[in-house]
Order: sequence, then structure tokens, then C-alpha cells
Amino acid sequence: MNFRLGCAVWAYKEWVGQFFPVGSQTRDFLRLYSRRLTTVEGNTTFYSVPDAETIHRWASETPDGFQFCLKLPRSITHAGLLAATLPETLAFLQHVAGLGDRLGPCFAQLPPSYSPAQIGDLMHFLQAYPTQEFPLALEVRHPDWFQEPYASQLTDRLAELGIGRVLLDTRPIYDCPDDPQLYSERRKPQVPLQPTITAPFTLIRYISHPDLAFNQPYLQEWVDRVQQWLLQGTQVYFFVHCPIERYSPLTARSFQQLLDQQGVPVPPLPWNAIEQPQQLSLF
Repeated sequence: MNFRLGCAVWAYKEWVGQFFPVGSQTRDFLRLYSRRLTTVEGNTTFYSVPDAETIHRWASETPDGFQFCLKLPRSITHAGLLAATLPETLAFLQHVAGLGDRLGPCFAQLPPSYSPAQIGDLMHFLQAYPTQEFPLALEVRHPDWFQEPYASQLTDRLAELGIGRVLLDTRPIYDCPDDPQLYSERRKPQVPLQPTITAPFTLIRYISHPDLAFNQPYLQEWVDRVQQWLLQGTQVYFFVHCPIERYSPLTARSFQQLLDQQGVPVPPLPWNAIEQPQQLSLF
């Protein structure tokens, strides 16, 4: 599967009656989500590592082709220098390997305080990371990583190691009038979008505006990029966030529709094959 589409979470109660059927229970959310979209960000592992039984349940409840892109725990990425956490990192990877083929690329989100001054520590960590067995993408947030010469240095190093670059697109929540409902997501950094490919895959985190119409020009840009990257053989993971999370599935489905309309060679969205009249309330 060359393209996977998903949201930041799979368990959101306000999706019941829209994205999920009326009467859906919390225990059913992952099963229902994974039969509508094809990937999910595993933000849950940033805060707490699930036990082996939970890992097994996640794998058994999801269909073939579905993948989790798990975030490395904050005890690894937000505890200071990365090199010291290599044993914990390897232990985490071996633990989540229980997902089998449901495990997609993991990603490391570095805090805004982690600057290019720590590039030696970062390279030590990345060079020791088992990329071949557990593909990895990196998200940086310190503004200096987006300035030269550091931007090119980081891109070149990641490409040498085959490590992906998380592409964070926060433009929709910043290029708009002030709105209290956006304030929570504006905790995400306003960093430049630098759409570079450094690995056989890429992870895109699209921070959407609650108003679907406002997203259209940005989504069209992404359609064009995704089309180009797929033709180059890059595997694309596209994740939709939103300050009001109930709108995320709608925006994801709208993006799939734009891809289909432009003839981009992506797999059909499983959601579209499900007869569910209550979904009409999304549109």
C-alpha cells in the first residue's frame, strides 16, 4: 500500500453517530476506525507504553494493511540527551514489534529546546537506531533546524541514514483570523514547511482548520506533492489533526476525494465501501 491516510487518534467519543455508527462503544472504536481509515498516529505511546496484551489486541482488532505509526515515548525524546536513552529505545521497539506487520514507521518528536547544538548527540542516536528493522521519522521543533546551514545539514544526514523527516504543516491554523477554538492547537510550533524527502517514506502531519473550505488550497498543494512523490516511489503516510477533533475524519475523507478526482494512484478508502447513512451528517 503506497498511501495511507489517518487521524491522530482512533478513540474519540464525538465521532459516534458520524464517523462511527450510532451506539458504538469505546471498546469498538479501534475496530471501527481501522475499517474506515488505513493508519493512525500512535500518540498514546508518547505518554504510556501499552502492555503486551494490549499490543496483541491492537494487532488482532485491525485488518490486513492497517498500520500504527507510534511516537517514541517522551521518556526517550524529552529527557535530555538522546544517546543515553538507546537501551530504552531498543527495549521499546522490541516490545511494539508485537504488532507485526501492523507496525509502520515510528517517529521521534524532539522538543523545541533540542537545538542544532545537540547535533552530535542526535547523530549518535540515529546512527545506532535499527532503521532497517524499525523505520524512523524525525520531527524537529527548534527554529534553528529550519535555517541554514542546519536545515541542509539535517536533511543530508537523514538522507544518508534513510531516516524520514516528519513534515508538520501548521499553516491552516496560523494563516487565518484569530479564533479561540484554534488556541489549543497553536501550541504546536509555527515552523516553516520544508517538504523534503529523506527516506523511502514520509510522514505528513497536517494541522487542519475546522472549516473544511479553508483547508482546500492547502490540501490541493498536498495532492500535487503526494502525486509527485508516489510517482517517485515514496510511500506516504498522511495524518489529519484538528483543534476540534470531530472534524478530522471529514477533512481526511475530503483529501482522499481530491486525490481520487485528480487521478492520483492511491488505494480506495475503506470508509467509502461502508453503507452508513449517518455519515451524511458530516457533509
